[in-house]
Amino acid sequence: MKQQDHTQHRAIDPYRPARRETRTIRVGDIHIGGAHPVVVQSMTNTDTRDAVATIAQIRELAEAGAALVRCAVPDMKAAEALRAIREASPVPLVADIHFDHKLALAALEAGVQGLRINPGNIGTAAKVDAVVDAAKAAGAAIRIGVNSGSVEKELLAQYGGPTPEAMVESALKHVALLEKRSFHEIKISLKSSSVMHTVAAYRILADRVDYPLHIGVTEAGTLVSGSVKSAVGLGVLLYEGVGDTLRVSLTHDPVAEVGVAWQILRSLGLGERGPEIISCPTCGRTEIDLIHLAEEVEARLRTVDEVFTVAVMGCVVNGPGEAKEADIGIAGGRNKGIIFKKGEVVRTVRGRENLLPAFLDELDVFLAHRRGES
Repeated sequence: MKQQDHTQHRAIDPYRPARRETRTIRVGDIHIGGAHPVVVQSMTNTDTRDAVATIAQIRELAEAGAALVRCAVPDMKAAEALRAIREASPVPLVADIHFDHKLALAALEAGVQGLRINPGNIGTAAKVDAVVDAAKAAGAAIRIGVNSGSVEKELLAQYGGPTPEAMVESALKHVALLEKRSFHEIKISLKSSSVMHTVAAYRILADRVDYPLHIGVTEAGTLVSGSVKSAVGLGVLLYEGVGDTLRVSLTHDPVAEVGVAWQILRSLGLGERGPEIISCPTCGRTEIDLIHLAEEVEARLRTVDEVFTVAVMGCVVNGPGEAKEADIGIAGGRNKGIIFKKGEVVRTVRGRENLLPAFLDELDVFLAHRRGES
């Protein structure tokens, strides 16, 4: 197939990525691909065998904005726990399967709506066929998940290592196994800890198939380094229209993964959830503890779903002007602060200790007004 010029995605609207055209699949009640929004997902880090803890974390992830959640299935006890987890889960579940095809069959029997497998490591062709046929009967989707560390030895030898080309070849080989059984509820992922390899692999694959793609950078790292690598890699792909679901992989609380994923989507105009908080980086004019103030405002708004912009600024001279597009904001000075809406001052607050309580009160009034409450 002719190599696609990815700059063409920006021709329709230079300020909003145009999505790559794909077929649509369904995981439970979530539609993926086609014209549907990019889906944020995450993965539990609880012991799946502990259904109570896993259900609690899934609910936290769903509240944070995850539309799909994946659970590791290391053994049959974990697979058996999936039934109770699935029944209590507010979002569709994907079972993460490696090495034992019987775990995939048990997960489907428990009612999961999707599988993540690498067909190359679950046994013979007959075992792969059994999993595919069971998924078809259950109406479940399958994600073919290729990581740079899971590429077959013969492909490593052929390409000289886990190159983007080797990862794509591995994925296509596995897709063929599913297509042979007339199974097309497929999404594909190609993940590397290298941002450059990840981007290159997805670009190649996007030109070879019309299946939806799940994008992510694997083993990205801790909160800061992992967020940066994910934002760079996934941001490039999403800007080029590539990506139908995404996960930000962090060595951290998985709830944080969801927040970072939504921030990536928001920054590209591909999705919004909850308020956007803008704040200045501080400078020598800052005369209040702006870092603490911004963190407290962020914590107060963490469970708010409405979409609006909040500004937290450290200077009463420039704050309202620089943040005049914000729906509501605060700017602090030496002994006073001002609260503003759309750049217009609506309240002056005396005393540093009164800034945060006053602003939180104004936020409550603002939210009540937006919700039509008296």
